[in-house]
Amino acid sequence: MDMDMKKRVHLELKDRSPAEVCVLALDTCRSGDGEVDGVTEEFSSLEVLRMSNVGLKSLSKLPLLPKLHKLELSGNAICGGLEALAEKCPNLTHLNISGNKIANMAALEALEPLKKLKTLDVSGCEVSTQDDYRDAVFRLLPNVSYLDGYDRHDNEAPDSDNDEDDGVGPHGGNGDDDDDDEDVSEEEEEEEEDEVGLSYLMKEGIQDEDDDGDYVEEEEEDGEEDDEDGDDEALRGDKRKRDDDDDEDGEEDDQ
Repeated sequence: MDMDMKKRVHLELKDRSPAEVCVLALDTCRSGDGEVDGVTEEFSSLEVLRMSNVGLKSLSKLPLLPKLHKLELSGNAICGGLEALAEKCPNLTHLNISGNKIANMAALEALEPLKKLKTLDVSGCEVSTQDDYRDAVFRLLPNVSYLDGYDRHDNEAPDSDNDEDDGVGPHGGNGDDDDDDEDVSEEEEEEEEDEVGLSYLMKEGIQDEDDDGDYVEEEEEDGEEDDEDGDDEALRGDKRKRDDDDDEDGEEDDQ
């Protein structure tokens, strides 16, 4: 069973005050009486409000939301009363009322005061099947650049208009915080691995230098031992020569 809208609002708040919330996502919860419930004027900083597929039939209880610029109302049963949007959300730039029960252009005339409205989606509503519907909407709302995902020349809207481009998650923070934290953790791990690898290489280099030094010292010690051995041999050779000379002198004396 879908959660009640008022309970959903309380869940989305967590430990914050309504004034701290910039984005509120209430999609697929349930409006018991077909009215907005739980969203109040205390949400004074609200910039994005999503209430798709919640069973709305009326916007008469929509509170004043002066900073709201994006409103998602697709998949409901709204058939009129859109003048509440101009009165309560005067700074709207994106409005999605696709899949509702808007039947004629007269209902859309209530959007005329929304001078900042740039993107409007009415697809899936009965009015969108009428002849000359697109031209009529662009004439009625000259500030609108994109209607149902296309401009007046049938060029598709850029991704920034079609995708979720709010820059914040459903709880009013950056929706990519978790991913960023993971990226930061991965980068930190990679840096640690690089530092360990560098330390290992430096240690290996120092060890190699020590080994080379030991090898040179051993060579020098071997050279010194060879020199000492050579000196001993020379001394012994000199002694033998002196002994031989003494023997020869003795023989001459005997004669």
